[in-house]
Amino acid sequence: MSSLESIFLIASLAGVVLTIIFAIIASISSRPNVIVAVEKKSGSKAAAAKPRSVLYLIASVLTVLSLVFITLTIVFRAIQTGHGPFSNMYEFALAFAWGIIVMGVIFEWRYKTAVLRNMGLIVALLLLIFATVKNAKPEPLVPALQQSTLLSVHVASAVVAYGIFTIGFCAAILVLIQNRRNLTWLPDKEVLDNISFRSVIVGFPFLTLTIVLGAIWADIAWGKFWSWDPKETASLVTWLIYAAYMHARLMRGWRGTKTAILLIAGFAAILLTFFGNYIFSGLHAYN
Repeated sequence: MSSLESIFLIASLAGVVLTIIFAIIASISSRPNVIVAVEKKSGSKAAAAKPRSVLYLIASVLTVLSLVFITLTIVFRAIQTGHGPFSNMYEFALAFAWGIIVMGVIFEWRYKTAVLRNMGLIVALLLLIFATVKNAKPEPLVPALQQSTLLSVHVASAVVAYGIFTIGFCAAILVLIQNRRNLTWLPDKEVLDNISFRSVIVGFPFLTLTIVLGAIWADIAWGKFWSWDPKETASLVTWLIYAAYMHARLMRGWRGTKTAILLIAGFAAILLTFFGNYIFSGLHAYN
């Protein structure tokens, strides 16, 4: 790993940690009981709103900086290796974390709520920690990975799908929380349910593209489109879960808890697919 790549990776970790800390403080300060207490003490609503807005601004700036640092980490890695982030789990984890943060920022802008971005940052942080621990050195590509352009598009579509499904997973968790608690400082459960639906509407075509491109790559690398390799099978199960969600939502009219559980199951399948290299043997069992 180059020195610049290492520096930007550590900067990414630090940025995400600081963002989460400031986001938590901002979230606590925005709760109604805290605002009321501040208003009673200061006698001014403006006094209560000012620190909250500053904290959110700091968290937003740190989010963008973290995204820039991860992007630079991936760029310097690509310069060093001469290919996209698809040769090992270290590179996959960086790309996955990048996709989550990008989608979190987009959904924050679209729906004017930072809570999904903040939850996604926790998942991104875990992936960055995993990448830091892996700390894989650049090595020549194995023969199966030497279709650089095709694999770059394959991984890019997976990054988009996984990133946006992570946001959908976070929304599903909040739907379950809101069904029980109905917290006023969180988005309404109908809004969260709609966000989770939109995430699947956008992410599902990218997941489909990921599988199709993977099949084309498999035919080039191994001589057949589908081998029922454990990771291939896990990706198919993931696709079927999200397809079941689409059917249940559009054709059966499912909402709320039922669809949230399906999205949580779908994200569990994504993690199984992603970390399948460490669980299963097979054609994808390279590092």
